[in-house]
Amino acid sequence: MSNSTQAAHAQPVEIWTDGACKGNPGWGGWGALMVHGRHEKELCGGEPDTTNNRMEILAVIQALAALKRPCHVIVHTDSQYVQKGMNEWLDGWKRRGWRTADKKPVKNADLWQTLDQLVQQHTVDWRWVRGHNGDPGNERADQLANRGVEQARKAQRAADA
Repeated sequence: MSNSTQAAHAQPVEIWTDGACKGNPGWGGWGALMVHGRHEKELCGGEPDTTNNRMEILAVIQALAALKRPCHVIVHTDSQYVQKGMNEWLDGWKRRGWRTADKKPVKNADLWQTLDQLVQQHTVDWRWVRGHNGDPGNERADQLANRGVEQARKAQRAADA
């Protein structure tokens, strides 16, 4: 049985992701909540001088990179940029050499390419959820993304001291 076939038959790993940015560009954070059965894992991080869209993509990248083997994954995101990027735009970008339909370079192509490579290792379903609308997983991912902003700011202050 192939890895993708095995992944399709296993209990899915559910991942909720979110990005946050204080200013755009500005201090950014990403967060991911990973749930598999009764097991949960929280991930977060942040960067200075970034954008919300970069943080949204990075949240998914970090969550998928944390998986130890091929899995069936359900990604819940409140980012239409991520959801449409993966479901509608990615194939066209790749066909056009990472150019948009109007021949401009794809923004965040470095992250999209990394995400594309990670997705190839899993069976991934993309689910859009309305942000800040009471979805418990989305609310936790938002908290984690904001924690990532604060961690990045703290790390910068410590480096500057």
